[in-house]
Amino acid sequence: MPRQVHLFDPPERFVAGTVGQPGDRTFYLQASAQGRTVSVALEKLQVQVLAERLEELLETVRRQTDADVPTVAPRELEDTAPLDAPVEEEFRVGTMGLAWETDGERLVVEALAQAEDETQAVVEPLSEGDEGPDALRVRITAEMARAFIARALRVVAAGRPPCPLCSLPLDPEGHICPRQNGHRR
Repeated sequence: MPRQVHLFDPPERFVAGTVGQPGDRTFYLQASAQGRTVSVALEKLQVQVLAERLEELLETVRRQTDADVPTVAPRELEDTAPLDAPVEEEFRVGTMGLAWETDGERLVVEALAQAEDETQAVVEPLSEGDEGPDALRVRITAEMARAFIARALRVVAAGRPPCPLCSLPLDPEGHICPRQNGHRR
């Protein structure tokens, strides 16, 4: 069966968000345009790494080209709204890819579905083949990327606070702290 590529060029909205309470949250990337919304699930670390890599790519483009790359997100693109409901997971993200298109001065972000088994063929992100895992692909401006980065970092930081002794996440009822010889903190 050919893969399905959910293309948003450009999306009206591209955000990272969560469903659930800190300590039991599911992280999503969500793209929306023209009444269509696609949500894909991923890990907290993947959201953080995506934001960091987008930042690095924007800085590289800013230094090496004459593209107009802002250093901060424009205030009008700030997005603090919750994810669009209902949040229906299309797939769980395995691999991601980033690219800069010099023609339109746009970033391309692609999230590929996790392989269902180890016999499934490996497909490089941003490839145009008909075979392989489903994908979410968005083409965004540098301004939209800056807004995505700011929100993604806020979403990641909004988790459980760290224990002052061991830096492990604190649950509301505390946790068993290794620095306290296994006693509750």
